Amino acid sequence: MGIVSKLRRTAAVAGFAAGVAMVSTAALAAGDAKHPEARDWHFSGIFGTVDVHSAQRGLQVYLEVCASCHSLKHVAYRNLGALGFTEAEIEAIAAGFEVTDGPDSEGEMFQRPAIQSDRFVSPFPNEEAAKAANNGANPPDLTLQVKAHPGGADYIHALLTGYADAPDGVEVPDGSNYNPFFRGGFIAMPAPLFEDGVEYSDGTAATVEQMATDVVNFMQWAAEPEMEQRKKMGFKVVIFLIILSALLYAGKRKLWANIDH
Repeated sequence: MGIVSKLRRTAAVAGFAAGVAMVSTAALAAGDAKHPEARDWHFSGIFGTVDVHSAQRGLQVYLEVCASCHSLKHVAYRNLGALGFTEAEIEAIAAGFEVTDGPDSEGEMFQRPAIQSDRFVSPFPNEEAAKAANNGANPPDLTLQVKAHPGGADYIHALLTGYADAPDGVEVPDGSNYNPFFRGGFIAMPAPLFEDGVEYSDGTAATVEQMATDVVNFMQWAAEPEMEQRKKMGFKVVIFLIILSALLYAGKRKLWANIDH
């Protein structure tokens, strides 16, 4: 995949530079956020599945745009096998990052390329470093963000695509950006996505809409990699219960058939 050749670049598009905003009291008082439009996601519903190709592109968006500020520390590189990446591709992706390991034989910690069993390398060594690099805001880990917000995937997609000029009469505080989908309307994170911000190896046009959709599909998979297995198991359980109920009802009818009421 062409993704692998691009991953060794340092994250060139620092769209997530400021992380999720620290909102002032005045901003919180500005009113409720705009409600996101409901979208028809491939993973929605009891028969929904992961859109693998979109999630693969979403990984590229994450690595080239989001990973410069946001961690994904609950996912291991080897988990990417579930998205169709080969072992060689996963090794190449992981090798583009370094982790601290050790101690060695002399008691010293050392740096080494990440391997498949490592979790995604965080952009900052600790929370204090993250805050220092982002004007006091700590960019959240993205592993469970789809599950963390009431609007879920719809909210994140709307947030990523919802940056706009503030309405007349609305003054945007210094260091903030206007986004009606964010609570209060003001968010410290600048717009992370721009037309052709990445170059998809499969030739897909990298519009803001497409990149937002792809990265949300990837984040949904990261938040619930076992989703398809869970849905399949749930479907089997429902079928079993239906059959069991039918057998129990038939048995009850037969048992009480000769009872004189």
